[in-house]
Parts: sequence; C-alpha cells; structure tokens
Amino acid sequence: MLVAKQLDVRLGSGDEARRVVHGVQLQVERGSVVGILGANGAGKSTLLRALAGLIPHHGGTITLDGQRLDAWTDAERSQRLGYVPQRSELRSGLIVRRVVELSRFAHRGPLAPWTPEDRDAVQAALQKTDALRLADRPYTELSEGERRRVLIARALASGARCLLLDEPTAALDIAHALNLFEVLSRLREQSYAIAVVLHDLNEAHELVDRAVVLAAGRTIASGPKETVFTPDVVRAAFGVELRERSAFGYARVERP
Repeated sequence: MLVAKQLDVRLGSGDEARRVVHGVQLQVERGSVVGILGANGAGKSTLLRALAGLIPHHGGTITLDGQRLDAWTDAERSQRLGYVPQRSELRSGLIVRRVVELSRFAHRGPLAPWTPEDRDAVQAALQKTDALRLADRPYTELSEGERRRVLIARALASGARCLLLDEPTAALDIAHALNLFEVLSRLREQSYAIAVVLHDLNEAHELVDRAVVLAAGRTIASGPKETVFTPDVVRAAFGVELRERSAFGYARVERP
C-alpha cells in the first residue's frame, strides 16, 4: 500500500522555488485503482513523480508497505513500485525485449545469470500489453503509442505490485486503450495497488474505484468515484458543465 500524508512538493530552488503540490493526502490500497484527475497544470504529474521517489517532497510523508519511501534502497523500491512516465527520455536503439528486460535488474545484479523467472516475467508482460510482436524491433523506431505499451510492459515485468501510471492511454488507439483497461482491471483483481493520472473523465469513470481531483496543486475532491464525478466537482476542476450520456461508448472486438 502506498500512502501520502499532507504532501508538499516544490519545484525549482532558492527564491525561485514554487510549491506545486499543497498538502495532498492519498492512499492506494491493494486491489484498487485510484485516479488522479485535474486540468493541465494542476500538479498531477508532479504528484506522481514524488510518489515514485523521483523528486523530493518538502513536507508530509510517503510510505510504501508501511515504511518510509526513502528508507527503501533503489533496488528494493524498484521491486515494489513501477512507474510509467507520461513521456520517456529513453532514446536507446535497444530492441524492445531488451528494454523490458532492464526492469529485471532490480532482482539480479547486472552480471548475474538470467533465470527462467526473468524470462517468464518479460514474456508475460509483453503478451499482456500486446507488445510481443514488437519484441525484436528497435525501440526508437516505434510510434508513440507502441512505445507507451513497451514502457507499461517494462513496469509489469519488474514484478512491482504497486503501479504508478501517468496518462497511460495517451497516444494509444481506442482498441489498445481498452486492452490496457482490461489489463489494469485484471491486475486489480490480483491485488495490485494502482494509481493512474487520466485526462478523459469517461475513461476515469470506467476504470477507477476512487479518485483525487486536484486544482492548482490542492485537493478539491477525494473519495469513491460516485462522490467525485459530480457536476460541481467537474465545474470547479475543469471549468465545464457535466452532460450525462453524451459520450461515445466502445467495446473491444474479440477476434477469432
């Protein structure tokens, strides 16, 4: 379980530092999907990066499985916490399978022999994300949507039971977005703890159990999705009126 209490995050240094996240509280329990929602600039990605331990927080606490996040070593944290960024800085010409295999170094030293468990974890992650057919292609030759699926596969292959995903459906076509939702739903049933930043409210309503809605770095609503997806909250967070039954609906076609 991942818990943040009264979390403050500042970006920049010295007199130029500005507080981006203000006193946010968040709890991601096993067997649940928590949505982090809000307009552009609300602090969603900054919050997720702090939860992943990638940037420092300047107030409050973050605990992972009952222990302060900064008390875990990098390898220990990587075994327990998988992070998928909104955009990756990876520019390597490695083939996709090697990119996904990188996540297994937290379980073994760089010179340790490859194990059947490592191979099985990588293979299963590629299959779950429909990236197996990409396994022998150079990562840099993939489309943005294909790269996103590979990064999700890398997080799954790590074996981490807590996943942090920043807009995972960005650049995915409708079919692969639905496939990802099915994967995340199955992981929830397997007692994974999942936090996901989403922009599309229809996607969020379909996927999440609970949600935290941010505006200017502050929580304006938090709780079960039934209490969060209301006209007042949507108006305050996004400046739009909620119109029910006005979106397209999709279902994935099962192919023979």
